[in-house]
Amino acid sequence: MKKILILCTGNSCRSQIAEGYLRYFAKDKAEIFSAGLETHGVNPRAIKTMQNDEIDISQHTSNHVDEYADINFDYVITVCDNAKERCPVFPTTAKTFHHNFPDPAKAEGSEVEITQEFELVRDMIKEYAIGFIGENIR
Repeated sequence: MKKILILCTGNSCRSQIAEGYLRYFAKDKAEIFSAGLETHGVNPRAIKTMQNDEIDISQHTSNHVDEYADINFDYVITVCDNAKERCPVFPTTAKTFHHNFPDPAKAEGSEVEITQEFELVRDMIKEYAIGFIGENIR
């Protein structure tokens, strides 16, 4: 079974959303982990946004990348430029991927506008996850 790590700055939004979708689309063909260079807790808006697409990430935890130092990952995906630049080097042969998604936690405006930003980023990550699983997990 393939092991996939998704990295972000705080492991609160983008990496949590990506973990939810990668788990959903990979089914039992991959083990999915997410972590941050810091831990900010899972963002309640990320949980709600995913629930609106019938994916439950409410039991996810915000984990620090150091917790996974001993796992031999097949793939490491960074979902923000900060994580890519600061990503630790794993003693592994993992293939690395990068896609910089906007940070919905930084959205400003009315509640409707912030919700729309979360949905936009969620949908971008969903499309990425579908493509990633289709190309890399058989």
